[in-house]
Amino acid sequence: MPRISAEDKNLTVLNIFTTDAPEKQEGLLGAMREIVDAAAYPGWMSSTVHAGVDKPGTANFIQWRSRADLEDRYNAEEFEHRTLPLFGELTTSIRLLQNEIVHSRSASGDRVDISPARGDYTVIAVFGVAEKNQDALVDALGPSMDFLGDVPGFVSHTVLKGIAARGFEGSFVVSYSQWENKEAWDAYQAVPQDDKPAARQEAEQRTASLLTSVDSNTYRVVHTRAAGQ
Repeated sequence: MPRISAEDKNLTVLNIFTTDAPEKQEGLLGAMREIVDAAAYPGWMSSTVHAGVDKPGTANFIQWRSRADLEDRYNAEEFEHRTLPLFGELTTSIRLLQNEIVHSRSASGDRVDISPARGDYTVIAVFGVAEKNQDALVDALGPSMDFLGDVPGFVSHTVLKGIAARGFEGSFVVSYSQWENKEAWDAYQAVPQDDKPAARQEAEQRTASLLTSVDSNTYRVVHTRAAGQ
């Protein structure tokens, strides 16, 4: 199964699609499965497809050997004339986000894996930020969040620094977190402000002071495949 690690220096791409109806989400998932199962692109390493839970949509967590390999894929006639038009019919927005993983930790201290077999409740948030504040936001969302290890139901937390994008203007940082279930995530969100530990209050205040936008959704992993499978 794909592994998330800040030690890996490969390119991580998050393709996030929104749509306006559950049946269109199913159409997106079917199209994405077909593409993933047929993938044999030079430099492609793995793809993991996520289905939206709170809002209709999908996310594809893709690992590439390099940006050059990804650009070859983007410049291919199939991508421009078949893949993008197909997704355009089913979506209300398309964001193709290129990232480097800069921080990752798990509650167990082991590596972070993503797979349909795990059953994680996954939260993906995209934070817009001024370019000059991007590194500060990475720190606020990364090392400053180590208190998560003490939160019941927490599984893992990964911060990705945006380096390029299609469908998103400006600088960004992505948070990818896994929880045991929806109840654990909801309980974490519901903690009253005065009951939050000081480290959490400080991290949240820093984050709020730096970001220019935020968009998030919750997901479940439904399909994955790696090169060679």
